[in-house]
Amino acid sequence: MIDLDYRTAFDLAPIGLVLSRHRLMLDCNRQLLAMFGAQPDQLIGQSFEVMYPTPAEYQRTGERILASLGRDGRYADDRVMKRANGELFWCHVSGRALDANDPHAAGIWSFEDLSAKRVLKVDFTPREREIAALLVEGDTSKQIGKKLDISPRTVDVYRARLMRKLGAGSTPELVHRLLAG
Repeated sequence: MIDLDYRTAFDLAPIGLVLSRHRLMLDCNRQLLAMFGAQPDQLIGQSFEVMYPTPAEYQRTGERILASLGRDGRYADDRVMKRANGELFWCHVSGRALDANDPHAAGIWSFEDLSAKRVLKVDFTPREREIAALLVEGDTSKQIGKKLDISPRTVDVYRARLMRKLGAGSTPELVHRLLAG
């Protein structure tokens, strides 16, 4: 019989879990290592940046997280992440800051691989990935523009590119295709 304690629960949880300080991964569980195809030394002690497609996406996502965590201490979204072998995949990420006054000081993060439900079939640019993720959340061009610090018109240009790439005739159809993979 296995002793059931907090360490066992952390290690064997059915989702990826990370404990962080100042955006460095202090510890992670087996599911996270499997999801990212990584060895412990490739993630533990490393910046979350190693899990992002580009350094710019890491930076911009961190700014969005900081703004959200500052309000209520929690954050969640679906985003494109990068496995250790470079493969990109959709992932649901949610987290909680342990101190809402210093959001990146310490946190608990969960990661759920969405690739079985949502396959990344099209090669998107970093900005297209960010806008696609926010469209899936239901954000308007104005909301996306505010989150990404770009104009709503620029968001519309990227949305049109996404629609062409995926052959969608409308925003709802685009969102459906993004969700379907």
